[in-house]
Amino acid sequence: MFKKVNVEDKLRRYRNKGSLEESVLEQVKDILQNHRTSDSLIQEKLEKPHPSHFNDFNAELLETDRIYHIDQIKQICIDYRLRFLSTKYFKGKFPKEALEQIKELEKNHDTQLKGFKIMAPSKLFKLENADDPLLFAPIGNDYFYLVHKWGNDLHPLRKLLVLPFKSMGNLILLIILLSYLITAVMPLEIFTRDESAASFWLLYFFVFKMVASIVIFYGFALGKNFNTAIWNSKYFNA
Repeated sequence: MFKKVNVEDKLRRYRNKGSLEESVLEQVKDILQNHRTSDSLIQEKLEKPHPSHFNDFNAELLETDRIYHIDQIKQICIDYRLRFLSTKYFKGKFPKEALEQIKELEKNHDTQLKGFKIMAPSKLFKLENADDPLLFAPIGNDYFYLVHKWGNDLHPLRKLLVLPFKSMGNLILLIILLSYLITAVMPLEIFTRDESAASFWLLYFFVFKMVASIVIFYGFALGKNFNTAIWNSKYFNA
């Protein structure tokens, strides 16, 4: 007796009572266009950031666990051999989530963010010749606000693997230990009939010079430097 109700048809009729279909379509097109324009502007700000050390954040809306001082950022970069540079040097792609996070922050804080920086391994930057990005915006007075993090986490052994490059002292200690291990596994009788302690240390001295020469050649040839020198350098061979 009663015809079934098509909810979609009813919904369409309710909509059409208030506006024409063409008008609704135009409004949606405007929304999408404004959204794309907003994304393009943010992308441009990330690729060509305006140099700034301050953003007008609303202090009441900031999350404490997202605020970091430059000294803390520097320390993590040195420990894990990362760089902290302007986003204009970043050669990776900014995920949509990062753009949305920026738009949300700008809306909530009623401001236009600028001066973006990224913490990431050197391979993710387009460095000038001389596994995990974190996007920051400056707050002021050497404080930065973590906007977004993406990608995979760092390898659990990365800190240990880059430890020799943290400082000159660490590198020398590595050379000393590595030279000793190489000398210990080498059969002493190949080089001398006198297998005394003096012969061992003499061989160790030559092995040490060999290992040190290789390390120095590798460092100079590839323009490598210590973590403390490169963490905020835009140069490949700084």
